[in-house]
Amino acid sequence: MYLVGLTGGIAAGKSTVAKRWAEQGGVEIDADQLARDVVEPGTTGSARILETFGPSVFQENGSLDRAKLGAIVFADPELRKTLESIVHPLVKSKAQELVASLPANTIAIYNVPLLVEASVDLPFDMVVTVEAPAKEQIDRLRKHRGMSEAEAQKRVGSQASPAQRANAADVILNSNQDLNLLLKDADTLWLRIQREAFEKLSA
Repeated sequence: MYLVGLTGGIAAGKSTVAKRWAEQGGVEIDADQLARDVVEPGTTGSARILETFGPSVFQENGSLDRAKLGAIVFADPELRKTLESIVHPLVKSKAQELVASLPANTIAIYNVPLLVEASVDLPFDMVVTVEAPAKEQIDRLRKHRGMSEAEAQKRVGSQASPAQRANAADVILNSNQDLNLLLKDADTLWLRIQREAFEKLSA
């Protein structure tokens, strides 16, 4: 297997890159989806959140009210750390299971926004970060997700810095450019990934 860790700040464009690579034959594992899965009703994650944050962060049908919980934890760094201490280990375990279940000839893409923050230590062959200036991230969050300026700033500010992500990465993709140029860069990198995967899997 050839495993790519794909990270980047919120609204930086990593999901666009992940989708492009999946269209070209990569198998995407989405950490955000895993984070939703591990707190579904009836899970250990759901029970621990109920125990820690109380019933007010749940909807009547028993599912987590992600907007309400998000508003709480992004206003309080200590509460955010508490939530992360519940969710991150569960996501990490689930990701390990999924990676282990894939065929040996797979090029897997682990799309994980919090690669640095969650200290993800899967055996990556390459780590890629997709970066855009904070102002651009905030503008995208306001435009596409309806966040206020203050809320968007909190979301961006809660994540690792671009320097921290760059330090953990082998390759940086610049998404502060026309979409077609970003996709062109992603395609070029995908050719390198395919070449390295072939070399590894043929050894």
